[in-house]
Amino acid sequence: MTDRPEVWITLRDEDEVLAEAAGVRPDLPLSGLVCAVKDNIDVAGLPTTAACPAYAYTPVESATVVRRLTEAGAVVLGKTNMDQFATGLVGTRSPYGAVRNAFRPDRISGGSSSGSAVAVALGIVDFALGTDTAGSGRVPAAVHGVVGLKPTVGLLPNTGVVPAARPYDSVSVFTEDLALAQRVFAVLAGPDSADPGSRDWPATVRLAAGPQPVVAVPTPDGLAPLSPEGRDAFHAGAEVLRAKGAKVSEVDISVFLDAAGLLYDGALVAERYAAVGEFIAAHRGDVDPTVAGIILASGELPAHELAADQARLAAMRSAALEVLAGFDALLLPTTTGHPALADVAADPVGVNSGLGTYTNFVNLLDFAAVAVPAGQADGSPFGLSVITRAFDDQIAIDIAALLTGEPAPEPFAPSVALAVFGAHLRGQPLNHQLTSLGARFDSEIATAPEYRMVALPTEPAKPGVVRSSDGASLRGERWLLPVAGLGRFLAALPMPMSLGRVRLDTGEEVLGFQCDPVTAASGEDITAHGSWPAWLAEG
Repeated sequence: MTDRPEVWITLRDEDEVLAEAAGVRPDLPLSGLVCAVKDNIDVAGLPTTAACPAYAYTPVESATVVRRLTEAGAVVLGKTNMDQFATGLVGTRSPYGAVRNAFRPDRISGGSSSGSAVAVALGIVDFALGTDTAGSGRVPAAVHGVVGLKPTVGLLPNTGVVPAARPYDSVSVFTEDLALAQRVFAVLAGPDSADPGSRDWPATVRLAAGPQPVVAVPTPDGLAPLSPEGRDAFHAGAEVLRAKGAKVSEVDISVFLDAAGLLYDGALVAERYAAVGEFIAAHRGDVDPTVAGIILASGELPAHELAADQARLAAMRSAALEVLAGFDALLLPTTTGHPALADVAADPVGVNSGLGTYTNFVNLLDFAAVAVPAGQADGSPFGLSVITRAFDDQIAIDIAALLTGEPAPEPFAPSVALAVFGAHLRGQPLNHQLTSLGARFDSEIATAPEYRMVALPTEPAKPGVVRSSDGASLRGERWLLPVAGLGRFLAALPMPMSLGRVRLDTGEEVLGFQCDPVTAASGEDITAHGSWPAWLAEG
C-alpha cells in the first residue's frame, strides 16, 4: 500500500479484512471505517509485542477499547510499530525499524505511537489507536499535521493494554479531523469493571465553555524552547482564538514544566519498572539499549523517593489548578521541534526529553488534551495543544475546533435536554444561569402548535408558556445541561416558573419551561408574536 513497511508490526490478511468489512451492519456508528491499533493494545488473534519480539503473546480477547470499536462497526487492519514498551517520543526505538515521518523521511515520526500516526497521515486508515503517557498520542500528531486526542486518564479503559506507567497511561486516538476523533471517543469512553483505574463521566461534567472561552497562554519565557518560526506559529494560533471571540491572557507555566520533569527525572519513573521491569531484567539482550537503561535504572530507586515525588506532584497539581483558575483551557505548542533521525541517533535521550517539554506533565497533573495542526514552522507541520482540567474534554475539543475552523462536534458526555423560551435564551439576561453550569446550546426549536405565551410582570421580564387547546407553535432553544446541573437549576427556579414536558414540532418531548395557569391568566397574551425575542423587538 505504501513504501513504509516499518509502519506495521502485524498486518491482517487482506481477504479476511474484506470479508469482515462486508459483514458489518451499515447502521453502526463506525461502520465503513478502517483503523490501526498500536501494538501494545490487544487485538484477539494477533500478536501483541510492544515492539519486543521476546515479549510477544497472542491474546484470546481484544482490549476493551478494541472490542468497543469493532462492535461499533470499525475494522482493524493491523498492529502498528512503536517505541518499545511505549518508552520514547521519537519512533526510532524498535527492532522492527525506525518509523520515518510520512512527509519528511529523514525526520522522526514521533513516538511512541509512531506507526499509528503515520498510518493516518498517509491515509492508509481512517483512524488509529495509540497510547499516551508522556505525549505519545500528541507529539506524533504534531509532526504529521493530524489530530491527536488524549482523553482524561481513565475515560478509555486500559484493560488489555500493556502498561507503561500504569497510573498515567491513556489510550489515545489519531484522526484527520476533530469530528471523527469525537465519534471514536464517544464509542470508546466509559468505565470497565476489569480496569480499576477506569472512570465515568461525573454528573457535573461541563458541556461547554460558554460564549467567550477564556484561554491561558505562556509568557515569553514559557516559549523559549521554540525556534523563532515556532513562536510565530504559536502566536498566530493564539490570534485565531482572539479573532473568534476567546479571551486570551498570559500565565506563568513554570509549575507545569517542573511537573513534566518528574516523569523521567524524578522517582515517578519507577512506574516504568513496575510495568515491565522484571521482564526486561530477565531479557536484557532482547531489549533496546536505551529503553532498557531507562527502565532498569528506575528499579533501583528507593520507595521513599517515590513517596516524596508523589507528594511533590500533588502539590504541583494544586498549584497548576490555581494558575488556571478562571481559565477554560491552556494553549501550548504540542512539541518543541522536529528532529532528524540523525539527531536522535547522536543523542537519543536528550532529543527525546526535549520533545516532551509541553506534554509530559498532562497526565501527571490529571489534565485532558487535544493536539491539532496549526500550520508549519521550520519546514515541518506545527501543532498546538488545548489542555483542560480532567473531564473538560468537550471544552478542549470545542476550543480546538476554533483553531482548525471545524464546526464544533456533537457533544458526547451525558446530558439532559432543556427547552427555553425567554430570559434564558442566548443574549437574554438569565442565559448566564445556564452557561455557568456548563450547559451547551444545541439548536433552535419550535413547539407543537399547542402552546400559548404570556408576558409576565417579573424582574427581569420573562414569558410564561402554557399548554392550550387553541395554542400555536412557539420558537425557542434547546440546551444540553449536565445531569447534576439540571437539579441545581431546578432548585433555584423561582415561582411561577416550573419545568415539565414540552412537545416539539418533531413529536419529541423534552423538559422545558412552563408557567402555572393561574399566573398565566393574568399576563398579556403574546402568542401571536411566535417567540419572546420577536415580542421584545416589537415592544
